[in-house]
Amino acid sequence: MASLVSSSFTLPSSKPDQLPSLAQKHLFLHSFLPKNASYNGSSKSSLRVKCAAIGNGLFTQTTPEVRRIVPEKDQNLPTVKIVYVVLEAQYQSSLTAAVLALNSNRKHASFGVVGYLVEELRDESTYKTFCKDLEDANIFIGSLIFVEELALKIKAAVEKEKDRLDAVLVFPSMPEVMRLNKLGSFSMSQLGQSKSPFFQLFKRKKPQSAGFADSMLKLVRTLPKVLKYLPSDKAQDARLYILSLQFWLGGSPDNLQNFLKMISGSYVPVLKGLKIEYSEPVLYLDSGIWHPLAPCMYDDVKEYLNWYGTRRDANEKLKSPNAPVIGLVLQRSHIVTGDEGHYVAVIMELEARGAKVIPIFAGGLDFSGPVEKFFIDPITKKPFVNSVVSLTGFALVGGPARQDHPRAVEALRRIDVPYLVALPLVFQTTEEWLNSTLGLHPIQVALQVALPELDGGMEPIVFAGRDPKTGKSHALHKRVEQLCIRAIRWAELKRKSKTEKKLAITVFSFPPDKGNVGTAAYLNVFSSIYSVLKELKRDGYNVEGLPETPEALIEDVIHDKEAQFSSPNLNIAYKMSVREYQNLTPYAAALEENWGKPPGNLNADGENLLVYGKQYGNVFIGVQPTFGYEGDPMRLLFSKSASPHHGFAAYYSFVEKIFKADTVLHFGTHGSLEFMPGKQVGMSDVCYPDSLIGNIPNVYYYAANNPSEATIAKRRSYANTISYLTPPAENAGLYKGLKQLSELISSYQSLKDTGRGAQIVSSIISTAKQCNLDKDVTLPDEGEEIPPKERDLVVGKVYSKIMEIESRLLPCGLHVIGEPPSALEAVATLVNIAALNRPEDGISSLPAILADTVGRDIEDVYRGSDKGILKDVELLRQITEASRGAITAFVERTTNNKGQVVDVADKLSSILGFGINEPWIQYLSNTKFYRADREKLRTLFEFLGECLKLVVADNELGSLKQALEGKYVEPGPGGDPIRNPKVLPTGKNIHALDPQAIPTTAAMQSAKIMVDRLIERQKAENGGKYPETIALVLWGTDNIKTYGESLAQVLWMIGVRPVADTFGRVNRVEPVSLEELGRPRIDVVVNCSGVFRDLFINQMNLLDRAVKMVAELDEPAEQNYVRKHALEQAQAIGIDVREAATRVFSNASGSYSSNINLAVENSSWNDEKQLQDMYLSRKSFAFDCDAPGAGMTEKRKVFEMALSTADATFQNLDSSEISLTDVSHYFDSDPTNLVQNLRKDGKKPSAYIADTTTANAQVRTLAETVRLDARTKLLNPKWYEGMLSSGYEGVREIEKRLTNTVGWSATSGQVDNWVYEEANTTFIQDEQMLNKLMNTNPNSFRKLVQTFLEANGRGYWETSEENIEKLRQLYSEVEDKIEGIDR
Repeated sequence: MASLVSSSFTLPSSKPDQLPSLAQKHLFLHSFLPKNASYNGSSKSSLRVKCAAIGNGLFTQTTPEVRRIVPEKDQNLPTVKIVYVVLEAQYQSSLTAAVLALNSNRKHASFGVVGYLVEELRDESTYKTFCKDLEDANIFIGSLIFVEELALKIKAAVEKEKDRLDAVLVFPSMPEVMRLNKLGSFSMSQLGQSKSPFFQLFKRKKPQSAGFADSMLKLVRTLPKVLKYLPSDKAQDARLYILSLQFWLGGSPDNLQNFLKMISGSYVPVLKGLKIEYSEPVLYLDSGIWHPLAPCMYDDVKEYLNWYGTRRDANEKLKSPNAPVIGLVLQRSHIVTGDEGHYVAVIMELEARGAKVIPIFAGGLDFSGPVEKFFIDPITKKPFVNSVVSLTGFALVGGPARQDHPRAVEALRRIDVPYLVALPLVFQTTEEWLNSTLGLHPIQVALQVALPELDGGMEPIVFAGRDPKTGKSHALHKRVEQLCIRAIRWAELKRKSKTEKKLAITVFSFPPDKGNVGTAAYLNVFSSIYSVLKELKRDGYNVEGLPETPEALIEDVIHDKEAQFSSPNLNIAYKMSVREYQNLTPYAAALEENWGKPPGNLNADGENLLVYGKQYGNVFIGVQPTFGYEGDPMRLLFSKSASPHHGFAAYYSFVEKIFKADTVLHFGTHGSLEFMPGKQVGMSDVCYPDSLIGNIPNVYYYAANNPSEATIAKRRSYANTISYLTPPAENAGLYKGLKQLSELISSYQSLKDTGRGAQIVSSIISTAKQCNLDKDVTLPDEGEEIPPKERDLVVGKVYSKIMEIESRLLPCGLHVIGEPPSALEAVATLVNIAALNRPEDGISSLPAILADTVGRDIEDVYRGSDKGILKDVELLRQITEASRGAITAFVERTTNNKGQVVDVADKLSSILGFGINEPWIQYLSNTKFYRADREKLRTLFEFLGECLKLVVADNELGSLKQALEGKYVEPGPGGDPIRNPKVLPTGKNIHALDPQAIPTTAAMQSAKIMVDRLIERQKAENGGKYPETIALVLWGTDNIKTYGESLAQVLWMIGVRPVADTFGRVNRVEPVSLEELGRPRIDVVVNCSGVFRDLFINQMNLLDRAVKMVAELDEPAEQNYVRKHALEQAQAIGIDVREAATRVFSNASGSYSSNINLAVENSSWNDEKQLQDMYLSRKSFAFDCDAPGAGMTEKRKVFEMALSTADATFQNLDSSEISLTDVSHYFDSDPTNLVQNLRKDGKKPSAYIADTTTANAQVRTLAETVRLDARTKLLNPKWYEGMLSSGYEGVREIEKRLTNTVGWSATSGQVDNWVYEEANTTFIQDEQMLNKLMNTNPNSFRKLVQTFLEANGRGYWETSEENIEKLRQLYSEVEDKIEGIDR
C-alpha cells in the first residue's frame, strides 16, 4: 500500500515577489558563494573542505527548532502536542500556519508542534531530542519515510511511546513504519499479512494495472462515504484515517487546521466530550493543469489552451502559432501547500523566452496517465508539446517507492519528445549544496538522478534551492535560465527543418598527437563519421563538399592544406582573437589562475586561439582540445583539480556562439569535457562541465559496455548518450609455436601407448619452453626421464594452458556505426552467451547440457582441466568444439548466402517446429553428445534466437537521427552483452542501475567463490599463511555489469553480509560470525575509481560502515586483521580506532585517476618513485561514513600505513573486450611496486587478477595475465591483422597495447622480457609489417618505436645492441618522413 497513495513529493520555493530583479539575477548564485572562492584548485579545495565539514559533518545541517511552536501557557486550556517527521519541508509552512491559526482563536485547546526532516535524524543529538519530544507528545504524524536506516530509528522511538500516544498517523512510507498506525481501534500492525476486510479493499486492485493509482485515489474519495453508514467503531476509526489522508494530501493550511481539530477532538482524552466542529476536506483535482495566472485548475487540455489563447498579459511571441510548447510535470503537494514559487519561476522564464507551457500535476506518484492525457492530442494522437521537463525530480511512475520503468517508457515513447528531469534540492539547503564538493546528497542522487535515468530522463539540472528557516523552495535563477534555454533548444530540434540544422561533430585526440586524432574505444571513428554523414545527407541535411572516402575525410581534418609539406598541424577551422574569446566566454578570467593570460600556448599561435577541424555545409567536424597538462610531470603530480585551458574553452565558445550549432555530437568513448573539475552531480554555474557545454543539446555516442562513464557524461555534461556495439568477439586461436604444440599433443594422445610416447613428450617440453610456457607451467628439465604415469600430467598442464589461450575472446577489428555484425561474426558472441547458466530464466548453459550427457558436472570438468588432468582437458575441448559446431549450424540455417540474418522470426519458427530437423540436433548426432536433453536445448536455442536478432539489429544511426530530430531516445542498460543480452540492440540511451540495488544475492555468491579461491592461492604460495591485508580496486563499470560482484568481494573478505530492505535496496550490513566464516577477517585497502565514487557514493558509505563495524568487534587480533591493524595504526598515529580503520579511498571530489596513465602515455616521468608519489597524492582521499557531508578528505598517513600491511594486490577483469593492456586504467590503479616500497620488510606483495569473463572463473597472478594478454592480443596475428584492417586507427591500437605494457612494467615489474622481444620481432624485424605500419599512420608508428626505446632505456627490456641501433635509425627516418623531408 505504501507506494499507492503517496502524495507527490515536492520542493520548497520562493514567491514571485521575492525574485530578484534582472539586474541582480546574474549575481544571485554567487551571492551564496564564499567571497574569495576563486576557480583555482588549491584555494578552492581548502575552502570547500572547511565549508563542508561545518557542524555535524552530515549533509543536512538544518535543525528542527525552526519547526517548533510552543504555545503560551493558559491555565484554562489543555495543551495538545504534535510531533511530525516528513521527507521534505513543503508541509512546514502550511502546518505552522494551521497551528498559529488554531492558537489565535484560543478555543478548546492550545497546540504545540515540532517537525523533523527524515535526514536530520542521522544526527545523534537531533535523534535524542526527537525521542525526548515523543515522551510528552499526544499525536505523532509521519509521511514518506523510505530510507531504511532512518525508518528503523523512527520505528524504535515511536514504538516505545506508542501505547501512551493518543494517535499515531503514518501516511505512505515503508511497511515497517506503516505498522505503527493507531487510531482508536484501527491499526495496521498486520500490514502485509492482513486478513482484515479494510485491507482486502486495497488488495483486490493489482498494483500492476496502469489505472491502479487512479482507482486507489477514487477509493480514498468514496470510502469515507461508505464507511459512514457502518455502525462499528472499527469502521469509524478507519473512516477517520482515510479522511486524515485526504486532509494531508489536500495540504493547505485550512485542510490541516481541520485535520488537527478532527484528530484531537476524536482521540485526545481531555477533548473527547467537547464535540469540536471541523469541516470536510477541501478536495483538489487528483490530476490536471495548473498555471499561476489561470483562474482555476483545468481537467481538460482544450479548455486550458482556450484560456491560454485569450490571455491579455501574453507577449506577441507567445501568441505566435510557431512558439515552441514545453510540457511541465509538477507535484500536486507543492501547489496545494502553497510552496510553488520555484514552479512559477520556471513558467515565467519559459514564457519570457517565447515558449508556451502546459504545466500538469498529479496527486499520486504515477504521472504516466496525466502525461498521456494532457500532452497528446486525443484526436490526431500527435503530441501538443515539443519537449517535456519534469520538475519533480522523481521517476515518472512510482516516485521514491516502487518504480515501474517499462510503463514510464511506454508513455514517453507515445509523446516522443526529449524528456528532461530537473531537480529541486530535497535534503540540502541551497547553501549546503553550493558548499559541497559532492554536490547533491547521495540519497537524492539515488532517488532523483539514477531512477529517472532508467525512464530515459536527461539533464539533472538543480533548479531550486531550499530556505533553511521556512523550508520553502526558491528558484535558483541562473540555473532556471539554463534549464529553460536548454529545454527550448531541445524543443527547437523538433521544429527546425533538416536543411537549416547545424551539427558540430566533436572527435577526441588522446594522448595529444596527430596519430591519435579520432580516438574512441572500439570504434573506427572516421569510417563511422563518414557513414553517419552519408546517411544524414540522404536524409536531407546540408553536408556540402563531403569527400569521396573516409581516408580523404581523415586527410581533410588532420592536414593543414596551406602548409607546404604534410605539416605537424591539424587543419585550422577558425582563428579566434583574444578579445573575441573574452567576449564570448564569460568564465575566461577564471582560467587565468591555472593557465595565465590568453591565448596561452595550447591550441594557440601566439596571437589567436585556434579551433581545429573542417566544415562541410552545416556540419563541422572539430577536434576537442586535450586536458593540457599531460606532458608536465609536476602538473600531473600536484593537480588535485585544475581547470580547462583557454583553448578548450575557446573550442566550445566557437561551437555554440560562432558556428551556432543546434546540437553537438561527441563521437565515441570518451572525451575530457565530462571529467572537468566541478561537483560530482548537480552542477552549479561555476562547475566547468556546465559552463563549457553552455546551452547546446549534447548527443554522445558511447560504447555499450561502458555504462559508468556514460552516466558521468549524462550527469555532468547533460548528454543524451547513444550506445554503439563493441566489435564482435572471436576466439584468439593458435599460431606459430603454439599451433605446433597443439599438433604435438594430439599426436601424443593417439600414440602415447606406443614406444614413441616419451619422444613426443620431450618435443612437447622443448617446444613449450620455446613458447615461454615454462613461466606458466612447471616443466621437467629436457632429457629428464619421466615415468609414463606423470607424462599425462605434464601434457595435460601444457594442453590446458594452450586451450586457455585458444578460447580467449578478442574483439576483432573496430566497429563502424551503422554496420552491425554479420551472423557468422556473431557466432563467438552466441557461444559465450550460451556458456552461462541463467537459472533465473530457467536456461541451462550449453556446456552444462553437454557434460550432463556424458554423466559429468561441468564445474568438475573445469576444475579438472585447471589442474591439468589430461582426460578432463580433452573432454572440455570436445565440449567447446561441440558448442561452437552446434551454434554455427544453427546460425547458418538463419542466414542467406551473403551471411546476413534474414527474417529470423520465420526461420526460427520453422526450425523450432520440428524435433529431428533442428540443426543443432543434426550436428550433435555425429558427436559423442548425441543424447543431449532436447527440451533443455530447445529452451536454450529459443533464447539464442532472440539474442541473435538483437546482435544483428541496427539502430545506432536510427537513434542518432531521432535525437537530432528532437525525439525520445529509448533508454536501455549498459554493460556486457554476454552477461546481459538486454544491452542489445545498441542505439539506446544508456543508463546504469539503481545504485542501492547492489550487491545482489547472486553477486554475493559469485564473490564468495572468488575470494575463497584468491585466499587459497595466496596461502598455497606463502607457506599456508593467510594474507593479512589485500589492496584492491573497485571500478564503476564492472560493478554495473556484475551487479556489484567486486563490492561483494570486499564485504566477504572482512566477513560481513549485505541486508536488503523491503524494496530490495541495500543500505545495511551485518557481521558473519567467525565460526561461519571459518577463517580470520582479512583487512582491505579499497581504492575506488573516480567513476565508482561518483556513481556509488552510497556503497562507499556502506563499505566504510562495514569496515569500521568490524574494527570495533570484540574479537582476538589473530582472527580479525582489520581490528589488529586499526589498533596498531591508532596507537602509531595517535588517533581513535574508528578513524584508524579508514579503508575506503579515492580521488578528491571532481578529480579522476592517479594520472600515472597520462605520465606513461606521454613519457613524461623520471622514475618509478615519481609515479608512486602521484598515486599517493591523488588517491589518498577517504570517505568517512561518520561525516558523509564532508565529501572526500585527504588522509594520506592512514592510507600509507594501511597499504604497508598489504600482502597481496588484486583487481577484477569482468568482460572479454577489456583486458589489462587494452586500457590504461588498470595499471593506473595498480599499487604493487608502491606497496613494496611502503612495507617495512621491502617484500613485494603477490599480485592477482580475477577473471570472470568466462563461465570458468579464474584467479591468476598478474604476470600470468599479462602473458596471456600478450599472447592473445599484441603477438597474435589474428588480432593485429584484424586491427590493421581498420587502417589508420589500427596502427594506433597496436601502439597503445605496447605503451600499456610498459605501464605495467612501471607499476608492477610483472612483464617478462620475452614479451618485448617477441613484439620487436613481430613489428620491427619484419620489413613488410614495418613499412605497412609506417605508411598507414606515421605518427603512431613513431610513438611505437619510441616506446620500444623507452622500455629498453628504463631497464624493462634487455636486448641486443643491433636491435636498439635499428630502432634509433628508424626513429630518425620516421621523424624525417613526418616533417616532410625526403632524403
